[in-house]
Amino acid sequence: MRTDRGGRSKTRALVTFLAVSVMSGALAAGLAVPFAGLAGVGSEKVVETVQTLPRELEIEPVAVRSRILAADGTVIATLYEQNRLPVPLSYISPIMRKAIVAIEDSRFYEHGALDLKGTLRAMLRNQTAGDVQQGGSSITQQYVKLSLVEKAKTAEERHRATAVTYERKLTELRYAIAVESQYSKDEILERYLNVVNFGDGAYGVQAAAQHYFRTTAKNLTLPQAALLAGLVKNPTGYDPTNSMARAKARRDVVIRRMLELKVISPHQANVALKTPVIDPDRVLKVPNGCASSKYPFYCEYVVSKLLQNPALGRTVKDREHYLKTGGLTVTTSLDRRIQKAAQASIDEHSKRTDSAVAAITVVEPGTGLVKAMVQSRPYGRGSFQTAYNYNVEKSYPGGFGGFQNGSTMKAFTVAAAISKGIPLDYRINSPQQINLSGKKFRTCTGWTRDPDYTPQNSTQGGNLTMVEAARYSTNTYFLQLSQRVGLCAIAKTAQALGMYNGQTLEPLDQVISMTLGVGYVTPLMLSNAYATFAARGKYCKPLLVTAVLDKSRRPIKTPGIECKQALKPEVADGVNRVLSAVMEPGGTGGRLNFGNWDLAGKTGTIQENKAVWYAGYAPNLAAAAVVADANLPYTNLMYRHTLDGRDISDPTGSGTAGPLWRTAMEGALDGMSLRRFVAPRPTTADGDRQEIPPIHGLNPDEAEDKLRQAGFDVVIADDRVRSPENEGTVAYTDPRAREGAPEGSLITVYLSDGD
Repeated sequence: MRTDRGGRSKTRALVTFLAVSVMSGALAAGLAVPFAGLAGVGSEKVVETVQTLPRELEIEPVAVRSRILAADGTVIATLYEQNRLPVPLSYISPIMRKAIVAIEDSRFYEHGALDLKGTLRAMLRNQTAGDVQQGGSSITQQYVKLSLVEKAKTAEERHRATAVTYERKLTELRYAIAVESQYSKDEILERYLNVVNFGDGAYGVQAAAQHYFRTTAKNLTLPQAALLAGLVKNPTGYDPTNSMARAKARRDVVIRRMLELKVISPHQANVALKTPVIDPDRVLKVPNGCASSKYPFYCEYVVSKLLQNPALGRTVKDREHYLKTGGLTVTTSLDRRIQKAAQASIDEHSKRTDSAVAAITVVEPGTGLVKAMVQSRPYGRGSFQTAYNYNVEKSYPGGFGGFQNGSTMKAFTVAAAISKGIPLDYRINSPQQINLSGKKFRTCTGWTRDPDYTPQNSTQGGNLTMVEAARYSTNTYFLQLSQRVGLCAIAKTAQALGMYNGQTLEPLDQVISMTLGVGYVTPLMLSNAYATFAARGKYCKPLLVTAVLDKSRRPIKTPGIECKQALKPEVADGVNRVLSAVMEPGGTGGRLNFGNWDLAGKTGTIQENKAVWYAGYAPNLAAAAVVADANLPYTNLMYRHTLDGRDISDPTGSGTAGPLWRTAMEGALDGMSLRRFVAPRPTTADGDRQEIPPIHGLNPDEAEDKLRQAGFDVVIADDRVRSPENEGTVAYTDPRAREGAPEGSLITVYLSDGD
């Protein structure tokens, strides 16, 4: 009996539900499922469907387009899967609300989830016509269907949400009842107008108003509202950008329906019917993605940083989806004025058709904010275009990974030397060529040497101070200085200032020629490292994303300005003095000086002229410019390469990359407040020299022991020298005892040959 009662209960539930469903049109012919569709359906199957229907619709947020902004709030890119910008009902014009209700569900405010009268009328008309002439779904039911489609994450789920089956209709029916009990009519209408597809890629009424009319949902006129309301039935077929005639015919149906319902007057209808549908020239396409941005390379690098932020999702795929659907507002550090100045430099000194490429990055000292990023080859897949960003590391598909940086590395040798107490007037005899074959250089793990290394200068040599050697970029000076300072100290200094291999993302190699350029370095990396000198030793991680807000304007956690004191201020002041000499008359960067600014910098030319650099800074800004061959295998710039449409006959850091740096920096600094470098302390300029104990005439073991006890590192030179001292005893040291040396310095001991 219990089973019979249960069966009768199920039957009553089925009969009641199906009766309401049929009467409401949920299963009516011509609406979604023909009556005949139920003929082969068993009652148990229908009962099962009815009883397992969910009672509440879990509505997920609709996809909303995100925006990337420059520092001044200007939109530089829009990202979306659906071009949508939700607005509250109060921001939607009353005439738009009336138009959509008139054509889609004129009794919307009178019935519940189901419009019995409207459904029966639609059913009769459709049966008479023999096909679907009029829909019976209420706005609530339509909203449910759209929500289910939005919620679908797979093709199978999307199919289920749109399948022509009684199960789908029954599900929509149950959901519609739940929605009507959960939300007011105005809330449902608001949600519906923000989710519906209005054709040509515009989702929601606000995006549609902007797209077709360059207006807002709040300011839509009668003919505009009628057009949008008419699009809902067939967004593609009635799209005015596809067919103006079909769009007008459908719009006029809406206007006449509004007149029939007395929503508008005959005069309003007549005026609206005579109004042109759209002005094709005013249709506004909302660009999607970084490729459509005015700053595509900067934008893509920003996106790569966002995809590393776990606050946007558990996986990269989740973050990418959220970025395109979450309605985020991403503010960046891009300064459009500085970007314009940097771009003007690229335009003045290069052409997109050049075989060589040029790139410039500008960074703000003391914050790490990346103000500008430009390059000579534009974004694209065509001829003389590229998808590679030549300014950044290879941490994402578009990152090129840098170029060897040449003598710009000497700045880190200077910083390491000053940190060890070596004075700015420290002299080293620096001949035009030097034999370093087999010479030992200290690394962080031991020693390294090159069995055959005889480097030479491309500029002036002599018995030079550190300042003079930097001014002339004397290779043999800095190689000897790096031997005395140690490669480990240079590597640690560079690493503390954010330098690493832009291809492998590993630390720079500690090789004998490190001070002349090593690994692959990017303009972003180098400009930010030099910004540390300008900021008196304060290193800040490069920062492009300064804020992220969700669609409710709530902040999302994102890395902010992150700085540390990487160098003592007095050390950075010393570096600034040394690198300022580069830009004084007679220096390799002397022709790049301008205005009353305190400027410092360094040239860089890599072996065989495959890339040339100029990196420099004022207290306000730092920038690095590079000109290079970006095609594998890299070739010498002076052989069959052009810049600004002309053959590169003599590629140099100062003459080739330098003008790009100067023009960019001159424009970027224009209008900024004049600031000065802090002069180095006398103790920094004079160094911290310790007395070298006398060891002349001692045997090597005794000499080494004495020097190590005094706090020095020691290496015994392989070659013996002429000296009155006994053979095999100490002839002299480098540096000489009378000069002294900072504690921990490398003392090279030369033994006498006895002559």
